Amino acid sequence: MNNLKDLKKIDTILIATNNPGKFREIKELLPRKIKCFSPKDFNLKEPKETAKTFKGNARLKSTYCAKLAGMIAISDDSGLEVKDLDNQPGIYSARWAGKSKNFNIAIEKVKKLLFKKKLLESKANFTCSISVAFPSGKAFQVVGKVYGKICFPPKGKKGFGYDPIFVADGEKKTFGQLSPRYKNRISHRYKAFEQLKKYFNFN
Repeated sequence: MNNLKDLKKIDTILIATNNPGKFREIKELLPRKIKCFSPKDFNLKEPKETAKTFKGNARLKSTYCAKLAGMIAISDDSGLEVKDLDNQPGIYSARWAGKSKNFNIAIEKVKKLLFKKKLLESKANFTCSISVAFPSGKAFQVVGKVYGKICFPPKGKKGFGYDPIFVADGEKKTFGQLSPRYKNRISHRYKAFEQLKKYFNFN
């Protein structure tokens, strides 16, 4: 298997993330009949994200896991881009949360940087690149974005990461206040997966 059309035949896949929130959201996008594994099931650690783009980091994670686990892997690299912070944190979104992955720290950093510019909010977008990789090393990437703004104080505990400070265009609630099911119909991850959906068998 080296072609996206082969995805209609699969019954197992490795979701190449140890982030519980990402794992849940990607799993919910996939056909229910596909059994999903995580890197932990194969005693794998996620590789260091050394690429300079979302696409590059997504590809790095999916190809690494697909090769070592010997099965098709799907991964994403996503992040928040704040217009008034020169699109930071971008690909460093997770790293702003520190080794402990405490996004309260990351959100506070965004707040301090904006307040330093005497701003209370800013236009922003979430970007997601999804990569599907085969054990052979071949991989395919797509990108999805959702636009909106960030604002303070943080609201909601239903999401993860920067969700409590992001309000999508046309919405009144933050991603952190939206139900997971609703968020998954408008998110950057959903918009990226929409480009891959036709290759999976949902029947």
